Amino acid sequence: MSFSIAGKTAIVTGAANGIGLAIGRHFADMGANVMFADMDEKSLISELGEQADEGNIRYFAGDLREKLTIANLLSATLDAFDQIDVLVNGARQVAPSDPLDADDPSVRTLLDQNLFPALRLNQLVARRMIKQSEDQDEGTAGSIINLSSIAARRTHPELLGYSVSSAALDQMTRSLAVALAPKRIRVNSIALGSVMSASLQSALKDNRDARTDIENHTPLSRIASPTELTETAQFLASDASAFMTGQILTLDGGRTLLDPVGAAAH
Repeated sequence: MSFSIAGKTAIVTGAANGIGLAIGRHFADMGANVMFADMDEKSLISELGEQADEGNIRYFAGDLREKLTIANLLSATLDAFDQIDVLVNGARQVAPSDPLDADDPSVRTLLDQNLFPALRLNQLVARRMIKQSEDQDEGTAGSIINLSSIAARRTHPELLGYSVSSAALDQMTRSLAVALAPKRIRVNSIALGSVMSASLQSALKDNRDARTDIENHTPLSRIASPTELTETAQFLASDASAFMTGQILTLDGGRTLLDPVGAAAH
């Protein structure tokens, strides 16, 4: 099987910085057509510069919590590249929760941010993948990759909302994998831990001791750069993983092999 993604069209959300940006750039370097999507238009323009709106790179700015925005994202992608072969759901938010405060809205807020936009985008993209593969009888009709977190399995007192939304995202991945398998669409997830996401980078600015704590509780003794997971995403997007669906691949330097620790499960 081939690891090539050349000629495929991918939508990557959360693509203005961190992990989403790294995946989008890698996919483009590997010959894929990439729509970089994020609500931060200024950062998209800053990061993509003169590459945007030419060749195999486009960008789309909008709030994916809005249903119309998701529909417009698909329309913009089809206008630019005519098809959608891969979806990478990389848009995520991390926020603290107070587990004993009945008025704390963080659980609902993070479900609204991390779960429901991903679900709607999964559904809308899947329908497009089904339509464009109607004349095909074999092969993969599309690949959906959801970015999750080890927070789904490793709890932290202040990350209730993030843990719940991550666990929900993992179960969504499994459920949609079964539902979409007859349509030859694969759905998998990458659960991240000890990876320098934009949210972790921000958290470490406010707590310098947290970096040492995370490194000490990661068997490989370091925090990975966003570029270190790009080839895992490529594997899931390519025909090399043609018989893989419904899987939650853990990329955490071995961190979940240890007992739960005090460091936040970024």
